[in-house]
Amino acid sequence: MNRNGQYILLVDDNPDDVEMTMMAFRKSKIANEVVVVSDGQEALDYLFGTGTWEGRDSLVMPHMVLLDLNLPRVSGLQVLRRMRADARTKLLPVVILTTSSEDQDVISSYDLGANSYVRKQVDFEQFVEAVWHLGLYWLVINERPPDIGERL
Repeated sequence: MNRNGQYILLVDDNPDDVEMTMMAFRKSKIANEVVVVSDGQEALDYLFGTGTWEGRDSLVMPHMVLLDLNLPRVSGLQVLRRMRADARTKLLPVVILTTSSEDQDVISSYDLGANSYVRKQVDFEQFVEAVWHLGLYWLVINERPPDIGERL
């Protein structure tokens, strides 16, 4: 794993959405490595180096997290809440990438510290364009804070 965190953590339980997102990354020429986890508990285990991800260097964080809300075991909002409560992940950019169009989900996401909220587009070309914009902004333009390991 790149020590500088130049990779993306994609948290999504729908294999079709994961494949569509990966295709959109390729089509948008986003070449960053993508780590995919399929539920909220696995996302937390990955981020904090516990469970099946025990031993992972939890001081090296992804460049950004793309987080679905409707996840098994632990919801996306619960993942976000836990991330913002921990110094290692408190400043990590989190983009909610979901099909939910519920106003309460948008409000809750921002209230818990999401950096952005993007609805998955039904039309693939629109989705590719949205992913391209996400990649351009969060991976190129945005200045992210250093990993916790670099701040210690």
